[in-house]
Amino acid sequence: MRITISGLPGSGTTSLGKALAQDLGFTFISAGEVFRACAEERNMDLAAFGRLAESDPSIDRLIDERQKEIGMSSDDIIIEGRLAGRMIENADLRIWLTASPECRSKRIAARDIQDGDTATAVTIERERSEAQRYRTYYGIDIRDLSCYDMVLSSERFGRESVVMIVKTAINDLLNH
Repeated sequence: MRITISGLPGSGTTSLGKALAQDLGFTFISAGEVFRACAEERNMDLAAFGRLAESDPSIDRLIDERQKEIGMSSDDIIIEGRLAGRMIENADLRIWLTASPECRSKRIAARDIQDGDTATAVTIERERSEAQRYRTYYGIDIRDLSCYDMVLSSERFGRESVVMIVKTAINDLLNH
């Protein structure tokens, strides 16, 4: 089974992916973690690395192609990334997590040890940069959620509830 998890920064995609992978014994692949690692390797923060990616399409393409290659050729895998649901053509379940900008900014501030205003500004810039790159590189409007099987609020439902809801959907798919 191939499951993709997508959502905007701070929506809980990595938390959900890791929890499901652990519970189900699946492999977990995260495009966001790869992107962060690449930024750190270049001693850049995410905003600066995002701006570099705007002028160097090879950065996104490398991450996206690698994720696509792994996801499409693997079984029992969870692929987390903003474009995973669009890139993994043979996915069995595509999930998009939502949360308000305020909720996501608070999560990002807590995760990255920033004040709320800085987290909000960085999040807005990151989303703008990513949306522009996805339009330019792939012709994708990130706001179009029509390809997803589930759109679920990680703000309305807590982490454990989101995991239970998704596991219920997975069990249903496995039994039909």
